[in-house]
Amino acid sequence: MDPHLLRTFVAVARLASFSAAARELGYTQSAVSQHIAALESDLRTELLTRRPVAPTPAGERLLEHAGPLLLRLDAARADVLRLAAAPPGRVTVAASPLAVGPRLLSALPATGVTLRVLPPAQVPAVVAAGECDLGLVDGLAAPSDPLRLPDVAPLRVTGIGEEELAVLFPAGHPLAGRAAVRLDDLGDARWLDAPGVGLAPAVRTAPALRYDGTDLHALCALAAAGHGLALLPLPVARAARAGVAVPLESPRLVHRTELLAPGAPTGAALAVAARLTGGPS
Repeated sequence: MDPHLLRTFVAVARLASFSAAARELGYTQSAVSQHIAALESDLRTELLTRRPVAPTPAGERLLEHAGPLLLRLDAARADVLRLAAAPPGRVTVAASPLAVGPRLLSALPATGVTLRVLPPAQVPAVVAAGECDLGLVDGLAAPSDPLRLPDVAPLRVTGIGEEELAVLFPAGHPLAGRAAVRLDDLGDARWLDAPGVGLAPAVRTAPALRYDGTDLHALCALAAAGHGLALLPLPVARAARAGVAVPLESPRLVHRTELLAPGAPTGAALAVAARLTGGPS
């Protein structure tokens, strides 16, 4: 499949419009129609209905493959261009909110660095696509187990830290006075839905409130105000100065942080990575 045709198909499906896709891609509407027709001819099946514009079952299946395929192509291009085009001495680091801690802050150089704080799900993709030189991503895992990351590109993955977990309760909650809690104790609890921060517990009921941001202080304030519980690294929960942090004792899970690097990192990125992992620079 021609990746140019595939990109056109993805744009038409996402925008549900041939004309809108043409404007976004800088093509004529006729060219977009020709791209879709050529792709359908190649695959010998209809991929889009025309009125309304929507993916057919075959088109839905192709969309499932298209995102990872196009990201892989972007990653390969970025990996090659990175070697020749990277500004010397500059490094861009993407980090999920809970990965921004003392270890990262002490590893960053005083100048020549850009830090982008992104939802955890976006970090692997921006590193793979060459938008950032390094990534720090976090999540829940069994002790010493790696995170389950999307297969976006052949990234180098290094575990750099694990922390205990805690549940952040509002003051006065019936379980706030315990020395530790189990998730089984919280089967009927309402949890904050915060995809931009991460750490969704395995047992969940309907969320109390959706928080669409990456500010940890705001998340902790919502939990302390009784809008829903939050699962956080124990040091973060204790430092929040909002609500009551109670350590999680069961199941045996940790907050794990991993460093993501492309196959051919720049010299500046290698120096930061070495400080994060404790290796030679």
